[in-house]
Amino acid sequence: MFILGLQGSPRKKGNTDILLSTFMGEAEKLGARTQTIDVTRKNIEPCKELVVCEKKGYCPIEDEMESEVYPLIRQADIIVIASPVFFYSVSAQLKAAIDRCQMFWARKYCLKLSDPLRNTRRGFMLAVGATKGKLLFSGIELLTKIFYDAVGAKYEGSLTYRGVEKRGEIADHPTMKEDVKNAVAKLLQPLMKRKKVLFACRENACRSQIAAAFAQQLAGDRIEALCGGSTPIEKINPMMSEVMAESGIDMEYRVPQSIEDALVDGNPEIIVTMGCGEACPILPGTQRIDWDLEDPAAQSIEFMRKTRDEIEQKVIDLIKDL
Repeated sequence: MFILGLQGSPRKKGNTDILLSTFMGEAEKLGARTQTIDVTRKNIEPCKELVVCEKKGYCPIEDEMESEVYPLIRQADIIVIASPVFFYSVSAQLKAAIDRCQMFWARKYCLKLSDPLRNTRRGFMLAVGATKGKLLFSGIELLTKIFYDAVGAKYEGSLTYRGVEKRGEIADHPTMKEDVKNAVAKLLQPLMKRKKVLFACRENACRSQIAAAFAQQLAGDRIEALCGGSTPIEKINPMMSEVMAESGIDMEYRVPQSIEDALVDGNPEIIVTMGCGEACPILPGTQRIDWDLEDPAAQSIEFMRKTRDEIEQKVIDLIKDL
């Protein structure tokens, strides 16, 4: 399970940073893998309203949103936004990153594409404010809910703290640590019950990506679908992305990885191989299933469509068996 944190405070080791770090620490105790992006120290340009995303489904601005943040959002099972209150909203740096996620909104609502993880991905909000007004967090909560809808995550709630201003004082808050512990346990519990299945092929650019996407879409509440390659390449197969889009499934910003990287969180219960042969690992205690699928790379688009449909049926059958 992978949890992505978006830290929006420009103050180093401030209250927001401490709150998010505490949250991620509790998640790691339960076995989750976490990564925090400090958006205030990334090269993230604000949205320039070029409208390319609504017409073509991508943002033409080349910065760390494109190279780092977008792929991590696609990979995440849980996304946590953390920010201090700035004029009843998030910090300007975090707002810029959120605005740039208009691209996901466009792919979902304009291009009618579905992120395979959208049914199971969860979102949570952490916020700290110096004053004690009743509506202090209303703006952040509304913005966060809209953001999570765009990136394909269900908003699961928040932890907010009023009257916290001095650097580091959140660490001494009487209920913060227990609040975080309880919130993390409740958030992670449904996802921790899933059966872990690894789909493995050679390049992790086509077959295993298709299988993982179908498993995530069709049974993401029961299966934690991972994928990897024995010799992964840099980018997914664009023709694969095209034929999956014909089925309404969005594969953009999925990045090939090695089998070893896919196993960083531990061995799966099942490994499904499809073309990696002897390079696919034999894992103690793991059930191995071999699918005889010809590599569609360098084949026609008709062959790619046939492969897509064959993999979908195999995934459906696998889900039934499980």
